[in-house]
Amino acid sequence: MEQEVVLSPGSSAPALPRFSGVQRFLKLEFLSALGLLPFIWQSLFFFIPMLLLFSMSFIDNSSGTLRFTISHFTQLFSTTYLSIILNSVGLSLLTTLITLCIAFPFSFISIFHFSKYKNIISLFLLIPFWTNFILHIYAWFFVLEKNGFLNQVLMHFGFITEPLAFLNNFFSIMVMMIYYYLPFMILPIYSTLERFDSSIFEASMDLGANRFQTLLKVVIPLCIGGIRTGIFLVFIPSFAEFLIPELMGGDKYFFMGNVISLYMFEEKTLGTAVAFTTLSLAVVLMIVYFIQKGLVLFTRRLTRGVRT
Repeated sequence: MEQEVVLSPGSSAPALPRFSGVQRFLKLEFLSALGLLPFIWQSLFFFIPMLLLFSMSFIDNSSGTLRFTISHFTQLFSTTYLSIILNSVGLSLLTTLITLCIAFPFSFISIFHFSKYKNIISLFLLIPFWTNFILHIYAWFFVLEKNGFLNQVLMHFGFITEPLAFLNNFFSIMVMMIYYYLPFMILPIYSTLERFDSSIFEASMDLGANRFQTLLKVVIPLCIGGIRTGIFLVFIPSFAEFLIPELMGGDKYFFMGNVISLYMFEEKTLGTAVAFTTLSLAVVLMIVYFIQKGLVLFTRRLTRGVRT
């Protein structure tokens, strides 16, 4: 039981215990020092490797001696490499747009119409992360092949008379991209809507807004943070995706991830691969910047300049 210390009018406050330098560090600055560990880890395994990668793109070792060169970048400015960059941009933007169009209605309906089942829905969203990604791809092989599940269903109901080629084309790539990256779009939007105060709907209705106006003017601006996170979680990794186009596309389509992975394992094309990686990073950062600006302008347009 704590004792209450009563000071008489003429008495002085009791002296506080003094800590040594080591004790002060352990008691007062230890938590602050722990906060530096993530920065040190990221510096060792991200920033420093990226700087080394960037410096390698300006080094030529073909003659046996290291010399500065920009030839690795100049050869990238050709129609072949520019078309590969455009293919990657189109693939990632299309994947992001389709997953967003699916994820937002799914999350909205799950939270506000099936709230009693939200724990089960969250479980099913996390189940795909429990199994190996390669197993997912081979599972889709059995669905999309000529004698697979999809062709059998379509033939059974009379939609087609002979099996269609769903594999080794752009359709199979998009199906797998949407399937794999959809949870990355759903989870941040779902978590944002889960914290949403449903009484705002009643307030909006009392002020004369209909359901569509409430969705457009209230719900979307308030959950724009989750939408932004989902867009970045899908767009950035899908831009450099190489395994899905490689396995589902049948080597018919080349994207940045495929070219980089192909050139990285050849000593003569290592410099080109590093330069292409640097260029892809610059393209990603530029597009992310414009997406961020576009989302800010979109939110201001919906709210007519009111900060959310």
